[in-house]
Amino acid sequence: MISFSGLRFACCLAVSLAPFGSLAQQSTVTDSGLRASAATNTPLNSPPAPLLTTEMRGDIYMARKMYREAIDMYREGPADSPVLANKIGIAFHQLMEFGLAKKNYERAVKLDPKYAEAINNLGTIYYAQTNYRRAIGYYKRALKYSGPSASIEANLGAAYFSRKDYNQAMEWYDQALKLDPDIFEHHSTFGTLLQERTIGERATFHLYLAKSYAKSGAKERALIYLRKALEEGIKDRKKIPDMPEFASLKTDPAFKQLLEEDPKPL
Repeated sequence: MISFSGLRFACCLAVSLAPFGSLAQQSTVTDSGLRASAATNTPLNSPPAPLLTTEMRGDIYMARKMYREAIDMYREGPADSPVLANKIGIAFHQLMEFGLAKKNYERAVKLDPKYAEAINNLGTIYYAQTNYRRAIGYYKRALKYSGPSASIEANLGAAYFSRKDYNQAMEWYDQALKLDPDIFEHHSTFGTLLQERTIGERATFHLYLAKSYAKSGAKERALIYLRKALEEGIKDRKKIPDMPEFASLKTDPAFKQLLEEDPKPL
């Protein structure tokens, strides 16, 4: 099963489920209105709450991880909706049924050839199949229509990283961090865009993430991921103090202490 957690190195979703927040807010407002009416003796003829759409019901099932039920609910909606086709694809993706996920992503793109989210999600299918070259092609195509996107650019970084093209990977990670400093810290979000987190070489990945955070000025996060890299057995640890990305940390007491501790691989 695909995890939604931030850096568990599994596929997660990058766009939050806004409708739930709005539904909760509407309920609170309605309750407050009823109490106010009673206090001021005003009529209680408030309009009925809006009915949930099939898409909203499907989203609720998705949030509850009831993916089969979500698929059935989405299918009750308009057959020509690229958004619903994409969401059906995500539900199948969560069930690890990549063939059906791909089929629905492709249907979403056929319905809307400029649908960046579905194009990105097709890229995650090829990534899962270790076809990183094709994944990169789809991520770049998605960016063409989406414009700057931290999630898609992080996906590009992951794909280049998996091809061991670490320089390109770091460029995309740096750009993603500029757009969203918390891109690698998101937890338990849900939406229409899949963000790839399946990284095989964890120690190297964490080292490059530490470099990116150090360059962006996020010292605490840089130290957190540098410690992870050390604990996971990163090679050439003696070269770390002289790496240019850590130049701004060379005189930092916490950085010096971490290197002096030299955490052993767990």
